[in-house]
Amino acid sequence: MKTFGLSRRAFLRAGGVTMALPLLDAMAPRRLAAADKIAAPRRMVLVCATFGLHAEYLNPKRAGRDYEPTPYLDVIKEFRNDFTVISGLSHPEGVNGHSAEKTFVTGARVLNPSAFKNTISLDQVAVEALNPDTRFKSLALCTGVGAAGATSLSWTANGVNIPGEDRPSQVFQQMFVTGTPAEIASQVQRLKQGESIMDAVLQQANTFQKKLGARDREKLDEYFTAVREVEQRLVSGQEWAKRPKPKADVAAPVDVAVGDMSNRLRLMFDMTHLALKTDSSRIITLMVAGLESVTPIAGVTEGWHALSHHGRDEEKLRQLKIVEIEQFKRLGELLGKLKGTAEGDSNLLDRTIVLFGSNMSNASSHDSRNLPVVVAGGGFRHGQHLAFDPDKHPPLCNLYAQFLQRLGADVNAFSTSTATSLPGFEMA
Repeated sequence: MKTFGLSRRAFLRAGGVTMALPLLDAMAPRRLAAADKIAAPRRMVLVCATFGLHAEYLNPKRAGRDYEPTPYLDVIKEFRNDFTVISGLSHPEGVNGHSAEKTFVTGARVLNPSAFKNTISLDQVAVEALNPDTRFKSLALCTGVGAAGATSLSWTANGVNIPGEDRPSQVFQQMFVTGTPAEIASQVQRLKQGESIMDAVLQQANTFQKKLGARDREKLDEYFTAVREVEQRLVSGQEWAKRPKPKADVAAPVDVAVGDMSNRLRLMFDMTHLALKTDSSRIITLMVAGLESVTPIAGVTEGWHALSHHGRDEEKLRQLKIVEIEQFKRLGELLGKLKGTAEGDSNLLDRTIVLFGSNMSNASSHDSRNLPVVVAGGGFRHGQHLAFDPDKHPPLCNLYAQFLQRLGADVNAFSTSTATSLPGFEMA
């Protein structure tokens, strides 16, 4: 579809770089120019912290809109009216423990664990129903291999796990670097040397911007700045990995390939934001897993997995709070970037359903009841704590069915759902 000579899917191309551009006003059809909300697509991001989120630090004691913020919600309090915390939900006939990460966004019944076969995940149902016109129909991201062996939250209709990409630099390369093998190798080397992909398309970008209105020029400048910032973080992460590690007076932890949890999660959220902003993908899953080593955060001396098995030990709970608060800080950064990205007369957060939760409410006892769930954006009426009775509650998949309908999918059910909405969770 073209209007004003500018394709809905416009790119800048040069020297092995193909840069998809964000949705600009000049890309909207002339007949929809005054109704940008209709033209703008809807999106969904599903995030699961597979070692649990300590419910006592997340769920408010009081339901409704006048709840007192908990330690975790206090971290994202500036977005209080942009998210809803939901307690009491779970999957009927599910499974407890780490294996529940496989069914967090599938809702599959686990009647016989030894003969279990998964069902299709929520993101892939959305892909099948909507067939989004994007470079990547969906993105399956992860920070490492899950404890149950899965590499992403995404599962096909045949119950096969979709491999998750755990390297932010590779996601970045897939979104922006194309061409011949020689061009790709050259551009990747330039990225490693700290040079920007913007260098390759700078002249074309300057010419392109001159043809746009002031609002589109501002939006494009914000996008280019975001790309540069992500590049700098990727390079910084590579340099940090080369630095010698400090010596400690405690026993060395068992190390794994995954390192700095906080910055790793930040980069994956950066990739998520860029993918949504450029409309490279509208459906994204992120499995936060594989974090066995001690993350370099002040006050933390044990790995996240070990801390999640706290056994009510006060020192482990203290450290666990630090680690999980760090995750909410990164979530807050993502929400801020999405809300700060204008789209029509709205913003990217209002157009994107963001689910942040876990397959366990108490990892210490491997309990998968009363799952931690925070939903942000998507055009819902937020600012509340929806509390359901953990012993008598609607299936979590009712919320998932509601997500599908909000995305515009002609779907009336999902997995174990018994309705297409949750009571009290309404559109704004």
